[in-house]
Amino acid sequence: MAWDAGARRVEVQSDSRTAIQLLQSATEFHPHRTMISTARQLLQREWQVNIVHTFREGNFVADFLTSQGHGYPIGNHPFLGSNPNLLHWLFYDRVGVAVPRLVNV
Repeated sequence: MAWDAGARRVEVQSDSRTAIQLLQSATEFHPHRTMISTARQLLQREWQVNIVHTFREGNFVADFLTSQGHGYPIGNHPFLGSNPNLLHWLFYDRVGVAVPRLVNV
């Protein structure tokens, strides 16, 4: 979607270090190799893509959209329209609301 919109400098944030490692490593034998291969092909286009790890609490909008996406079939589903909850999380991300992260030691 970013490519089609004309974006040529993109930052991809993921709360999954494993997903980032799979995209950056030479893994060929993986149950999700087709999806990994497709993502790698996208990354090889003529653009700058920076993939970074973020904690789930660092991007409320992405976390919200992910939780909403569990009800959809696999595929690309652009989010159209306004959702009061989405606007709430956009505001939190914009002003930099911090949420403590609980870590088991």
